[in-house]
Amino acid sequence: MMVRSGNPVTRLGVLATAVLLLLAGPGRAQSAAPAPSLGLQEAGPQATPPPSTPAPPAREENPGLINEMGKLFDRLPSILPPLKSPSETMNDLSRMAKPSTMVSGRVACPASVNGAPDCRQAADQLCQSNGYREGRSLNADSAEKCSAKVLIPGWPRKPDDCRTDTFVTSALCQN
Repeated sequence: MMVRSGNPVTRLGVLATAVLLLLAGPGRAQSAAPAPSLGLQEAGPQATPPPSTPAPPAREENPGLINEMGKLFDRLPSILPPLKSPSETMNDLSRMAKPSTMVSGRVACPASVNGAPDCRQAADQLCQSNGYREGRSLNADSAEKCSAKVLIPGWPRKPDDCRTDTFVTSALCQN
């Protein structure tokens, strides 16, 4: 219904009627419907007890998409890494922006405490031999080095007869 009257009282009346219809619509439609007749006649007005309003049931967890997304957002701070301050971010960028040079060579990676090759130290040695201060390994190569006993025909090979050596063959060097 569209009211074109400029009268504010008419607009207010139409708005109030619409609100009343919305509020009373579903309830009035149920109460206005006649009750089915079972062949019994009513005997005068009777007092009906007021309907009791049951307490709302305890809210169960809804396994829907929205609920699962809410759980994800609750856990999000523990999943994501901590945010860096602007100065930390600038330091990271300036470290990446330093001029660097790639050098080639062959330096053996010494064994670290846990037995794994320490190629960071070998990359630093390769860069220092070319006049730079430090470096990062770009390429590495591995070779098996065995004792001369292994070359003897019929010699039973033992676990300590050979070892694997790792070499840094190129490194990214910085001043």
